Amino acid sequence: MADEPESLVLEFLRRMDRKVDQVAEDMRDIKIRMTAIETGLAGVQPRIDRVEERLDRIERRLELADVHPGQ
Repeated sequence: MADEPESLVLEFLRRMDRKVDQVAEDMRDIKIRMTAIETGLAGVQPRIDRVEERLDRIERRLELADVHPGQ
């Protein structure tokens, strides 16, 4: 009977250890995915900038936008 409380505590600690291991594994997966997203977004911004420049040029040629010096 004296071993029973110790066994319960050890079992509880083992369960906690497994859960912590799972959380750590999930975090590694999330970090990998976030890195992939950041890498993908880094390539998107220059493309958006180019599209914006082209749109500005089209608007100027069609006289749809006000022409302001410095823009």
